[in-house]
Amino acid sequence: MKMFHTIIAACLFGASAAAMAQASAPTDPQIAAIVVAANNADIEAGKLAEKKTSDAQVKAFAHQMVFDHTGVNKQAMDLVKKLKVTPEENDTSKSLKKSGDENVATLKKLSGKSFDKAYVDHEVTYHQSVIDALDKTLIPNAKNAELKNLLVGVRPAFVSHLEHAKSVQATLK
Repeated sequence: MKMFHTIIAACLFGASAAAMAQASAPTDPQIAAIVVAANNADIEAGKLAEKKTSDAQVKAFAHQMVFDHTGVNKQAMDLVKKLKVTPEENDTSKSLKKSGDENVATLKKLSGKSFDKAYVDHEVTYHQSVIDALDKTLIPNAKNAELKNLLVGVRPAFVSHLEHAKSVQATLK
């Protein structure tokens, strides 16, 4: 179960709390789309980091992010199928996709220590934003008990990922 929580935690990497805070409260299908969009953005950033970095810690962190996000894609889709929920595109999920694409585009232009710092700094900022979004938007608005329990259950993993990212960040200074 801990690995499942870690995988779900990783899925939201890269979005900002502002992006997750919609004008109106997100529905369960919209929350599902937000999770999927954020997860996909994280996979792309992690894959790029695995290829571009020569720093062992950054590479290991990126590998873990890719592994976790790939796993959560399957887990999240299994849950939405079980719940008979179709993820519903919304402004937040679209914003997450756009933000993820922009982040990858920015990272592609960087190399060496500049790349490592930008990648890890983004991870730190993002994970804090995700914790805020979970607390203020996603958990309070999830109506389905299984979805809400999943979101509540992954929060500690987000904190763990944030601390891991901060630890890597400290070594890059």
